[in-house]
Amino acid sequence: MTDVLRRVGDKWTVLVVVLLGQRPHRFNDLHRGIEAISQRMLTRTLRGLEKDGLVHREVFATTPPSVEYRLTPLGRSLLEPLSGLARWAIAHQPAIAASRRVNNLPPRTG
Repeated sequence: MTDVLRRVGDKWTVLVVVLLGQRPHRFNDLHRGIEAISQRMLTRTLRGLEKDGLVHREVFATTPPSVEYRLTPLGRSLLEPLSGLARWAIAHQPAIAASRRVNNLPPRTG
């Protein structure tokens, strides 16, 4: 179970799955759509998702070859729990931000 949670809990996995949940994407579309992800990390994330059966990679015989990524049915089934988590994060973001501000105060003296 730990390895599955590690995969689906990874921030890059979440972002890739959410984007692919909208429509199939080519690599460069994904790279532009995910701020701060390196090409290497995107490649690793996509390969891991493909290995786990969450993403399908299709190569088109063009010059140069083009590759498109889409969610598999298993990958699509991950969208609902991720959406629930996203709704929770949005609803509780103000409380979490307030707690972070309180807990980052310098220690009291005297």
